[in-house]
Amino acid sequence: MNRQNVLLIEDSHHDTVLVQDLNKAGFQVLKIQFSEQLLQQVQQTAPDILVLNFASLPGQSLAILKALSQKNPLPIILFTTLQAGDDIGNIINSGVNTLIADGFQGRNLTAIVAAAIAQFQQLQSLAKELEEARVQLEDRKQIDRAKAILIKTRNFTENEAYHTLRKLAMDRNITLGEMAKNVIAMAELLK
Repeated sequence: MNRQNVLLIEDSHHDTVLVQDLNKAGFQVLKIQFSEQLLQQVQQTAPDILVLNFASLPGQSLAILKALSQKNPLPIILFTTLQAGDDIGNIINSGVNTLIADGFQGRNLTAIVAAAIAQFQQLQSLAKELEEARVQLEDRKQIDRAKAILIKTRNFTENEAYHTLRKLAMDRNITLGEMAKNVIAMAELLK
């Protein structure tokens, strides 16, 4: 098994128990300071996992993590000590996959990392399925609109319009959705 690369960000400047425990668990650890350039640092170092260990979260950390999750998603583990009133929803929405709310206390890191990776992969799969469903819905709307154009301009039945779109798409080796967009664009040009 390849050693997974962990990018560790802590509020402590020296090596900590967490660094030592990650190394003992077989992870390759690179420790950096939290900054607004986190996205660039992640892109340069290409870690498998991001681990944060903070007594309290730095000011803009959630916004920076959210931007990171959108542009360069990866499993994120946060060890912190939450206070009453801390907004766990915003922490999770920022892209944190695993939140340990009472800090790092010599926990089973291998299991925590495995859980974070599994959670991350599941969320990525769901996001992909959601995007595919959105594209299919948009294609369906375009196909219905293109069929309506063919029905109106060529006096086709709905079935004839659909089969015409399908044949045109197959002849051009494009998707039905792309063909529908082409028909709509052509109809717009001919108005």
